[in-house]
Amino acid sequence: ETSASDNASLHRLEQVNHWGTAELSFAIENSGIEDSSYTEMATYYIVIADTNTDYYFLQKKMYALSKSIRLPVDTMGRYYNKTKDLIALPDNDEDEMYRGEYYPRRSPAEHLSMEYFNFYIPTSGDKTIALVSGIFEKEEEAAKALIILKKEESKAFKVKAEVFIGCMH
Repeated sequence: ETSASDNASLHRLEQVNHWGTAELSFAIENSGIEDSSYTEMATYYIVIADTNTDYYFLQKKMYALSKSIRLPVDTMGRYYNKTKDLIALPDNDEDEMYRGEYYPRRSPAEHLSMEYFNFYIPTSGDKTIALVSGIFEKEEEAAKALIILKKEESKAFKVKAEVFIGCMH
């Protein structure tokens, strides 16, 4: 006797999302499962101190905020490459695929970094930089962090974002 799951087949679907990154989905046919897709996206709440197109303006603000609210800075080894006009990993980075390119912050953590805002909010400008102070799984955690941040930075805000968390290689 065979069950519906014995006849199920797994299909890998690949599409390119709006960042140009492949987004994987898996659909199980004949499984009897109504919602049978899996995507490598997560809903996160991003707390942002400020946005600007001037890297150096936000860098100065980032280090000042780090001192005033005692939140560490994590650049992930990236710096501003003037030639490329890009926040980038070093050209000699161990990650061969992203050497000299932008690699986004994508996992929940509470520290300061500068990120391209359009990775989180695709409708924002290509060169708009967000001074991120935290990425949170729960809205309540983001709200608490925002209250603390607003004491030092009145422009601070939070956004809900669908973030690609799958492999970027």
